[in-house]
Amino acid sequence: MYAAAVQDLIDELGRLPGIGPKSAQRIAFYLLKQSSDDALRLARAIHVVKERVTWCRRCYNIAEGPPGEASGNAECGICRDPGRDPSVICVVEEPRDVVAVEKTRDYRGLYHVLQGAISPIDGIGGAQLRVRELLTRLGTEEEVREVILCANPNIEGEATTLYLTMLLRELPIKLTAIAHGVPVGGDLEYADEITLGRALAGRREVVG
Repeated sequence: MYAAAVQDLIDELGRLPGIGPKSAQRIAFYLLKQSSDDALRLARAIHVVKERVTWCRRCYNIAEGPPGEASGNAECGICRDPGRDPSVICVVEEPRDVVAVEKTRDYRGLYHVLQGAISPIDGIGGAQLRVRELLTRLGTEEEVREVILCANPNIEGEATTLYLTMLLRELPIKLTAIAHGVPVGGDLEYADEITLGRALAGRREVVG
């Protein structure tokens, strides 16, 4: 129906999460109407992200290094910040959850990003997450005194919290989970700062 180049663009856009065939078509034709400079600016932004952005070697949050730096050598700004409290680690599912917690301005510890949540229907278990790396951190960073489980309040988040509780409950570390001020079935990134801040402040100790 369309020229091959246009169809290729629609197909690639359709692979993005949340973008269906009609949305992909609308975006493709929007881009066709833009100037070459606008289109190239978008292409350059994508290229730079893929070239310079990697995962923090410590917490697996997003980290940015100089062009060409090998993946695994960079640290995120939070891990590099000497003003953060290294005795507390907040475990979240995705980098966007770090942003949500940071917006509360109530948390000054470090993070560990699992890069997903347990979802058997999608074939995702603990082995597919950054759980092994978390256990390694807890075994090597002796100053850690508390781990806050801050998964999303949905089925996958609850399964992840339960799984981590079973793994961590025997460690000599205080294990807490955020309070239920966050609506059940929602995502942390959509919670307002006040609600999420109160959920952190009212976190409960996890009993195995």
